[in-house]
Amino acid sequence: MSTAYINGSVMTNAGTVPTISTKWTTRDILSTVRVRWAIGRMNYRVQPGIYAVGNPDRNSRVFVSCNYKLSFDHLRRALDGIDGWILVIETKGVNVWCAAGKGTFSTKEVVKRIRYHHLAQVVDHTKIILPQLSATGVAAHEVKRLTGFTVIYGPIRAKDIKGFLAAGLKATEEMRRVTFPLVERLKLIPVDIFYGKYYLLLVPAVFLILSGLNSKGYSFDLAFQNGIPSTVNLFSGYLAGCMLAPALLPWLPFRPFSAKGLVTGLLVALILLFTGMLGDSVVEKSSWFLMISGLSSFMAMNFTGSSTFTSLSGVQKEMKIALPFQIAFVALGFIGWIITRFL
Repeated sequence: MSTAYINGSVMTNAGTVPTISTKWTTRDILSTVRVRWAIGRMNYRVQPGIYAVGNPDRNSRVFVSCNYKLSFDHLRRALDGIDGWILVIETKGVNVWCAAGKGTFSTKEVVKRIRYHHLAQVVDHTKIILPQLSATGVAAHEVKRLTGFTVIYGPIRAKDIKGFLAAGLKATEEMRRVTFPLVERLKLIPVDIFYGKYYLLLVPAVFLILSGLNSKGYSFDLAFQNGIPSTVNLFSGYLAGCMLAPALLPWLPFRPFSAKGLVTGLLVALILLFTGMLGDSVVEKSSWFLMISGLSSFMAMNFTGSSTFTSLSGVQKEMKIALPFQIAFVALGFIGWIITRFL
């Protein structure tokens, strides 16, 4: 991982601390675009440690961040014009909210990094500012008891940090409110599209091959003739769940994401039905309705990992209920579709 954001160093009682730029370079922007498309996303991380922003001294604020580089980048950009310290903890390259839910942005890790990087030797005060979305994983009273540092939860969004500091470390109601507008949802869609990129290539290829089956044996002409519509139907179901469901999220009925995906899958299947893409027989049409809606439901359920509207326990409960139905829908649909090859 590139460390082009490091532009110098400063000496402290704990040793040399790298200073970082608050400006994004062209490389940062291009890297952000790549990671939005899930390219190199699993290794997009920053080395844990203490970093200096501006010209901090022993009285400057300390901001705690995960080591997912995109989160780190947004924080350093938000601190433009501010003298401060950033304490990056090890979250396995996972963002704040997900890391807090998974237990990597935790009390134990915050305490470990305060001690390991000798934060008490860098600053004279005992206050650290954590992102609000880390609160589910960090017990402030335990951090205080074990290190002497008081945890202050900052705003949800890094862009509100300057306002938070100007207000004397007090967050407004707006700074505390979790929102998930259309623009933010659209930013996350590419990651979900590439979530199953290998299956996205393999499964349509299998359907393309199987489309040539018939009661007389095998026909390459039928494979091409029936395989193209099958591929279109599969892609439509996939995109209905990982693209259409997130875009229409607030307006879709039902609370579970799996149910929302079921709705978008049925809507897409209806459109394909009227365009003649689902075949001729009732069995084939019904089979595609099952497969498209089941696939869409599954992909939409995956989007829960991108949304702050759900909790880890809620996701686990939903998956336990929805997954058997999704598997049944796709399996029954596939069996029905195979049967129609020989009718």
